[in-house]
Amino acid sequence: MSDLTHAEDIKKHVRVYISVFVALGVLTIVTVGVAYLELPIVPALIVALTIATAKGTLVALYFMHLISEEKVIRWLVGMSLGLLLTMFVLLTIYYYDQGGGILAGF
Repeated sequence: MSDLTHAEDIKKHVRVYISVFVALGVLTIVTVGVAYLELPIVPALIVALTIATAKGTLVALYFMHLISEEKVIRWLVGMSLGLLLTMFVLLTIYYYDQGGGILAGF
């Protein structure tokens, strides 16, 4: 009975990994498709970063096994991502405050 339960658990995990693999493949195809749309720079960056965030989240949650971690680990990862986002925002504000960037003429 134990071997049957173990085999079913493995099949369940394999299904999840295959689903994540298919989702990553679809998101890669979407990324390539969006590249052909020739969007202006700002919308293209927003779309590209959104897709990249979705793909990175899938990889971190399933392939790095963060989905089954303790709350402390998730909290630390969330704090790290929050700090990274804060640094990006501060860098962007500083960059545009100095007169550079693509929105300098607006």
